[in-house]
Amino acid sequence: MIKPVVVRTHLSLFVRDPEASAAWYADVLGLEVTARGPQWVFLSFGRKHHDLALIRAEDGAQHGGLGLQHYGLEIEGDVEDLRRLYGMLLSKGVKVVKTTDHKVGIGLYFEDPDGNRFELFAETVTDDEEGRRILGEHNAPSEPVELEPLYP
Repeated sequence: MIKPVVVRTHLSLFVRDPEASAAWYADVLGLEVTARGPQWVFLSFGRKHHDLALIRAEDGAQHGGLGLQHYGLEIEGDVEDLRRLYGMLLSKGVKVVKTTDHKVGIGLYFEDPDGNRFELFAETVTDDEEGRRILGEHNAPSEPVELEPLYP
């Protein structure tokens, strides 16, 4: 079987208002606008031409539903850094959905204004082979965990 070699990824989302969503992503996640058109905005974390594409949804599109369950963003840092990000999200009024222990890291789930769910993830097991073993042994766990936010 031939597998693609994934070096980087990007996410493309349908949103109600690409400009308003772009402002939210710039404020909350620090993304920068790299290109825009009448129906779309591209944003970047600063290394690539775009990491996120926001495309105007058709009129009447509904929150949530079928499709993307969540998009995980692994952070550079540890659980303390994740706690700081948690405090930042709360201070900006972002809807935090849950905090989860995956046995290989801690996840912090939140929603954008259109109901798209994201996860900020701090890895606690850095060896991929060990991570696979743990996920299999624990049946891909997602257990609630108390995570105390740290405010800036």
